[in-house]
Amino acid sequence: MNHPFIQALQQIYPAERLLTRDVQLLPYESDGLTAFQTKPGAVALPVDEDEIISTVRLCHQMEVPFVARGSGTSLSGGSLPIADGLIIGLNRMNRIKRIDPRGRIAVVEPGVINLHITHAVEPYGLYYAPDPSSQSICTIGGNIAFNSGGAHCLKYGMTSNHVLGMKVVLADGTVTQFGSESLDGVGIGPDLVGLFVGSEGLFGIALEITLRLMPAPQLYRTVLAAYDNLGRAGDAVSMVVASGLLPGAMEIMDRLSIKAAEAAVAAGYPPDAEALLIVELEGEALQVEAEFAQLQGVIEESGAFEVRVAQSEEERARIWKGRKSAFSAVGRLSPDFIVQDGVVPRSRLGEALQEIDAIKSKYGLDVANVFHAGDGNLHPLILYDGREAGALERAEALAGEILAMCVDLGGSITGEHGIGMEKRDYMPAMFSDQELEIMMALRRAIDPKEIANRGKMFPGVEAPALQQHGLHPLEKQGVISRE
Repeated sequence: MNHPFIQALQQIYPAERLLTRDVQLLPYESDGLTAFQTKPGAVALPVDEDEIISTVRLCHQMEVPFVARGSGTSLSGGSLPIADGLIIGLNRMNRIKRIDPRGRIAVVEPGVINLHITHAVEPYGLYYAPDPSSQSICTIGGNIAFNSGGAHCLKYGMTSNHVLGMKVVLADGTVTQFGSESLDGVGIGPDLVGLFVGSEGLFGIALEITLRLMPAPQLYRTVLAAYDNLGRAGDAVSMVVASGLLPGAMEIMDRLSIKAAEAAVAAGYPPDAEALLIVELEGEALQVEAEFAQLQGVIEESGAFEVRVAQSEEERARIWKGRKSAFSAVGRLSPDFIVQDGVVPRSRLGEALQEIDAIKSKYGLDVANVFHAGDGNLHPLILYDGREAGALERAEALAGEILAMCVDLGGSITGEHGIGMEKRDYMPAMFSDQELEIMMALRRAIDPKEIANRGKMFPGVEAPALQQHGLHPLEKQGVISRE
């Protein structure tokens, strides 16, 4: 990184919050997608808005690309550094600035951990609904960048449905306000909050976020149903939806993910199950009890060989602990794995699972399936051993075929993990050249120098210099080239 830029940063940050030595930069070389690695030029750790704004304006002035980073849990390479660029680490921007129980809002900084919001508002009978599997460590800033969802997005929606307003610094250093503290302005003018949420850091950095809070449910009914066939579990989802019920969450785990969760957290799942369906009803007690009676009939008809209903909060927590630990728990079964993320229409879940089974056989690799069944969001975990020659290439090619299948079935190449580096070359599978150019034109209008998270999301855009272990599946097939 050029010396004048470092000198300018030293006017903003004390030495302990400006990292430039190799050993200091090492933890920032990758995010949750560890197959991609690159070293940033420096890492700045701001503690207030003024430092962030001054840093972004300096980057714009000196044309130095930057990446805003929270906990680094992105599974698509979305927070991968840019070679010789700047990482702006936001973990110290972690204050919950205001809670308004009557207005049901919380005003937070971008480095606040998702689950900490619920902990802070529990005394008021409220909670924050979006619950990614990484909610105990992921930050609100990252949730905004990727429009994160979680197990309960079926009923309550994604992050975009819970952000009312934001104070942001755009990539050119402009500070502005999107939205407000209420829903009153929704439908008036363009939805700038909706534009910013899910933009993967290409527009700038959220400095302060106003979040919508929900009243805590009076009652939960959490049902765990075990099946001797994955297809039957998928069919059960269709049956629940067809019944008219709208659960808070519906999740499916297959045999491999069950095995991993048991090894990691001893969730107590039925040992002989080929698939588990978790259905959770929540809300006012009278309504939940009526829905629960209906759900019991549907589950019985679906052919589950064992059904459990959580009898306490501890039992409910244990059921969810197994599900939410599944991603990391798979590491107990395989030295390496790829977490994929795609969407298929809910009505074609069974077809998608059969196709994944056929694809994995072709590549000789195991796939553990965990997914948000209610909205068709698949999370196949592709297991491989990176010490074997060509193993990662096979895993990436398998992942690519799964994404192609999702598009062919009328779905999407991502549900909540974003495009980042991993999937940018698949964008033309979903969008026309004209649509991609409109997106790029919008990005350039806000960030004319393209310094905010440069190289992410769009195919053919200058990417960060990186070490990638193995070829992208489309490279292997000769469809794209990085030359």
